[in-house]
Amino acid sequence: MSQHRGPLVVTVPTDELRAALASVPGTEVVVWDLSGPPPRQDLDLVVVPYMADPAVLAALKDLRPLLVQSQSIGYEGVSAVLPDGHTFSNAAGVHEASTAELAAGLMIASQRRLPALLRAQAEHTWAHAESLALADSTVIVVGQGGVGRAVVRRLKPFEVDVVRVATSRRTDADGVVRAIDELPGLLPDADIVVLALPLNAGTAGLVDREFLAAMRPRGLLVNVARGGVVVTADLVDAVRDGQVRAALDVVDPEPLPPEHALWGLDGVILTPHVGGHSAAMRPRVVALLRRQIAALATGAPAHNVVLPARP
Repeated sequence: MSQHRGPLVVTVPTDELRAALASVPGTEVVVWDLSGPPPRQDLDLVVVPYMADPAVLAALKDLRPLLVQSQSIGYEGVSAVLPDGHTFSNAAGVHEASTAELAAGLMIASQRRLPALLRAQAEHTWAHAESLALADSTVIVVGQGGVGRAVVRRLKPFEVDVVRVATSRRTDADGVVRAIDELPGLLPDADIVVLALPLNAGTAGLVDREFLAAMRPRGLLVNVARGGVVVTADLVDAVRDGQVRAALDVVDPEPLPPEHALWGLDGVILTPHVGGHSAAMRPRVVALLRRQIAALATGAPAHNVVLPARP
């Protein structure tokens, strides 16, 4: 890739991002949220609105080849709608810490019965009782990408036995990473199972009736991956039967309809897909965009490319 000549033209979806990039030399920053026609034709970098439906990418179809930057890690559904010629990068490095932080919080909240204690607080009731603990538990972390590794790092100080699971078995500096096809033999011994893997053809519906039945009775399922990794109807049945508990930041469908059974089930904690959406997000997005702009300006390869341009 040759060095860019002339100012880079970058679109961002918010005034806040425009202001954060205004001082970058050799760059013209324009606000565009992809909901209407492009503000101009000579765009070099387009930043997609956070949590936007991939369908918004159709707005790029008549533009010259450019770099499309997501503010999310996941990119399921993008390849089907990304116009040919454009390169797509995800936001790896932006959300892992916050998502792992929430995963740890969900584990603690469920094990230590925080929802019940908060209800008791609202009723001015001193509800002293023993609870489960995170300490001394066995936690399976399924998925060893950026989020899964961040979850493992945060679990180490809690004195837990962590079992790492990835697509294939391997050994690294921290020991053995088990293969995903070993899960049936691992689940009965786990107190907590954390899902931190991408949604794709191989993981869709991974957590089904058989998976849940293999878990330790009243074990905890934590999902900070994607809702489609779990068969929701099977999870509802397993919670109702007392087989498992669940702490979910992602669900299928999403957003969860008001009448859905998951809302009212005892043993379920729900958060509305906020794992990466913390105060740490914006400065990390800005730092990533600055790196991308520098790469484009100098002709260096773009960062975090997950879908190279199709001819």
